[in-house]
Amino acid sequence: QVQLVESGGGSVQAGGSLRLSCAASSFTDNRGALCMAWFRQAPGKEREGVARIWTGSGYTYYTDSAKGRFTISQDNAKKMLYLQMNSLKPEDTAMYYCAARPSFCTWAPNNYDYWGQGTQVTVSS
Repeated sequence: QVQLVESGGGSVQAGGSLRLSCAASSFTDNRGALCMAWFRQAPGKEREGVARIWTGSGYTYYTDSAKGRFTISQDNAKKMLYLQMNSLKPEDTAMYYCAARPSFCTWAPNNYDYWGQGTQVTVSS
């Protein structure tokens, strides 16, 4: 089992920045290294991927909505995952979740085994 706890959400104006953090109990489970990802879900919308990182290599992936504005990173020593979000837009308003799964990375949320409780991000215009 891997426990994930997010923090860092809040309310900002458009154009502002936030850094989300996810404290993980481990970057591995009994199947090996984990893919760590940030997802978000706005009211009335499906959960969607934002960014992900393969903890074994540090290789990162972003969805089009995040490219150029968001940066995912990890601190292996602290078992922390981060999402630096710059140039925020009102459409970035959502609950943001940290998630993890072993073996490979994917954008499908149903394929993730471990989830945090979420942290709210609200961007006003």
